[in-house]
Formats: sequence, structure tokens, C-alpha cells
Amino acid sequence: MEIGFIGLGNMGRGMAANLVKAGHHVTVYNRTAAKAEALAQQGAIPAHTVADACRGQAVVTMLAGDEAVEEVTYGEHGILASLAAGATHVSSSTISVGLSKRLAAAHTSAGQHYVAAPVFGRPEAAAGAKLFVVAAGEPQTLDPLTPLFDTIGQRTFVVSEQPHTANLVKLSGNFLIASVIESLGEAIALVGKGGVDPLHYVDILTSTLFSAPAYQTYGGLIARKEFEPAGFAATLGLKDIKLALAAGDELRVPLPLGSLLRDRFLTLVANGHGDLDWSAIAALAGRDAGSGSDHSA
Repeated sequence: MEIGFIGLGNMGRGMAANLVKAGHHVTVYNRTAAKAEALAQQGAIPAHTVADACRGQAVVTMLAGDEAVEEVTYGEHGILASLAAGATHVSSSTISVGLSKRLAAAHTSAGQHYVAAPVFGRPEAAAGAKLFVVAAGEPQTLDPLTPLFDTIGQRTFVVSEQPHTANLVKLSGNFLIASVIESLGEAIALVGKGGVDPLHYVDILTSTLFSAPAYQTYGGLIARKEFEPAGFAATLGLKDIKLALAAGDELRVPLPLGSLLRDRFLTLVANGHGDLDWSAIAALAGRDAGSGSDHSA
């Protein structure tokens, strides 16, 4: 398949590499050209502009958020202006429900297709092709993309013919992960101040009541205070919680925990620790208990 790939950060780099390994013809673009050159050594074709990455049947965007996606899509030589009629923009970025709706309308007006396909998984899952893809779009548009999704992930969940629904599911999932991080931080602070070894405590939890990957992954990071390098930065966590709250406002669904999480992330960012992994909000509970700093790594 002829694919363009825009965005070679922690997640996009592994996704694009797996597409290359699977034999797809992949043209990659990133604002920092060195990241594209690294993939070129694996067989990808580096693009010098966004337009150069839009020559194939599909272009995938894996960017930090709304602003970055809007820039590459609506720019003078962006995706809308460059993608061929009948080709597809696959947005794997975690973006707002509102932007996803606008992208769907804009691509339809341009005679192009648009699907949302955000993913669950950290960078190591992206590198290992172990992501979970949450896809939404018209069946005739999604079906030809099955080989692409099968290459980057271990399972694809099709949730709707309306692309923005996939973005809502993704935001709700990130809201739940952040809730797990916060509750783990509070529980670990409690037992830690009582003299229980955090790693032993996490082993008990994940071997009994909470064996899910989120508890295993984040429980270990929190117990080890392993917040650098960031797999997913706290600034992005703050962005996603704000987007979840905005979706709640639109649908008139109160999210009381979301407001707490926004304040937790905001506290971390305001104190200069936005570049730490988003699991670092868990350390705030220890700080509040007088048993640790808020940025130990």
C-alpha cells in the first residue's frame, strides 16, 4: 500500500517503522528532518514537505494534538490541498471530538475520505506492533485499511461510522488511565508511609485484584519513581483531560474526577515538570503526605 506518515514522535516512529517492515511503500514527514532520515535507513522515503507525504492512497497523522493536526491539514500545502480525490486521511492523533467532526466535513467537501484511528498503548507497544486501534468511519473506507491496522496493532475495534466517536472513546480511555494513575499514587502513598515497600505492594495488587496492563505498567513506574524519559508527557496528559472535559461539557456529562485530574496535571506542569511522564502526577500524593517530592525520578 502507498502510505504517507506524518509525525515521528515516540509513537509515530514505531508505527511507521512497522509499516515499512511489512512491505508497505511509506513516505515519512516530520518537522525535525533527522527523525525522517533515521527511518529512511530502514527503507522509508523521507518527505521534505507535508504535500510530499500525500501522494499515496492514504496518509496517517500521529501528532501531539489539535494545533499540530490543524497545521498539517489546513495549511496552504497541507493534507486537504495535497491529498488526491478518493484518498484517505487516517488520523491516529488524540484530538478533540470537535476537530474530528470538522476534519470529516472538510475531507468530504474535498472529495477525500477521513477516518479516525487513535490507538491505545505506550511507545514500546508501538514499536512492537502491539497497539490497540480504535477505528471509526464508513465501512467502504475502513475495509481497505485493514492491512494497515493489522500491521501496527494486535487488534482493531471498529466503533462507529462516525469518525469522531473513535476520538471520544480514546479520550474516555485516557481519562480512565489517568484515574488509575491518581488512585495508585494515593494508595502507594498511604501504604508507603505505613512502612510497606511500594514494589512489593504493587506486586500484591497486580497479582490479585488488579492484573490489568494499566495497573501493571503504571504501578511499576510509580513504585520505582521512573518518570523519565517520558513515554507520554504530563503536558499531553493535561491536554487530554481538558479534551475529555470539553467532550463532557458538549454532551452534558459531569466528570468530577476529570476536574481533579486536570488540577493534578496543572500542578505538575506549573511546577516545571510537564516533561515528565504523565504517571508523575502519582508522586503528588506522596508529596501531599509529606513522604516524597513531586518530581522524584
